[in-house]
Amino acid sequence: MKDYKEISRRCPSGSFSYTIKAGDTLYQLAKTYNTTVEAILAINPGINPNNLQIGQRICIPEAGKPSPRCPRGSFPYTIKQGDTLYELARTYNTTVEAIMAINPGIDPYNLQIGQVICIPESDKPPHRCPVGSFPYTIKAGDTLYELARTYNTTVEAIMAINPGIDPYNLQIGQVICIPESDKPPHKCDGHYYVVRPGDTLYTISKKYNVSVAKLIEANPGIDPNNLQVGQLICIPKSDHHKPCPGGTIYKVMEHDNLSTILLRFNISVRDLEAGNPDIDIDKIKPGQELCILPHKNRGCPCERGTKPYRIQASDVPHDEAVVVALAKKFNTSVASIMEANPNMSPGDFQVGIEVCIPYH
Repeated sequence: MKDYKEISRRCPSGSFSYTIKAGDTLYQLAKTYNTTVEAILAINPGINPNNLQIGQRICIPEAGKPSPRCPRGSFPYTIKQGDTLYELARTYNTTVEAIMAINPGIDPYNLQIGQVICIPESDKPPHRCPVGSFPYTIKAGDTLYELARTYNTTVEAIMAINPGIDPYNLQIGQVICIPESDKPPHKCDGHYYVVRPGDTLYTISKKYNVSVAKLIEANPGIDPNNLQVGQLICIPKSDHHKPCPGGTIYKVMEHDNLSTILLRFNISVRDLEAGNPDIDIDKIKPGQELCILPHKNRGCPCERGTKPYRIQASDVPHDEAVVVALAKKFNTSVASIMEANPNMSPGDFQVGIEVCIPYH
């Protein structure tokens, strides 16, 4: 083993020699001498930051340079162990996108301890939500469908109090409002619906193929002549309601297709097939009722006509789902990739996961 104490280490101009002591780490040294871990590593080629030896001599850049200048309305921050852009965005009441915008070239998946970045200042008050709701900060993998299930509400109810929200493009760090619902207003043998502008009991009855009388019966105390926008009402099951034990019934809307449904509910092709064995999922039509089962592992062998591909960090976009980015990269469609990976939901496409890519 090398005797580090006897090595006379020459340090480049603008730095000085330092002898490692018990308990030293590059992060602590960077803080002590007003530099960064990267700067220390740069002038100590071959150094192992995870295996510093007592008595080992390294070079430390001399302080004197001011901290990186941050644009007006932001401040410098030194990355600590365990930091993520998502947690920093929550701590400083900003968004991941805002942090990345003023730190060009930053790699959100490879933050370095001691790295100095700029954090946007936020004079804005905390996100205000209407009475009867609370703010929620979007995390990686969140979908409106999963949030609705978690907080005992509906996708429609969440969208109703978040006008302009794009359910297919939720951003990590984005703050939305979730309707409070410790308990449903009353027991509903069907599903809940949020009243929208222009709704009447008649139009709702036509939309869900139930009679006005049944709507009134399922919603005791409702004023049929004074529906309120945002009001939660119960849509009872129709006589020929599609069975869906353990799942949720979804009525296909105009412009829906296989891709939009899988993305909306974060489910796999096999999840959809399991809930709808009597339906050709490649020929979904508006007005059709689909049984949406929760996503789970249903087995997924790779089949002929596809090639394996392991998702890289560079495949993760900032403004769309990974499966959408892969479809563009390999010149195919979201539906084709989802069908080639029938056991995966859009949220399962993450860095390090091996997927099947269709080829022609």
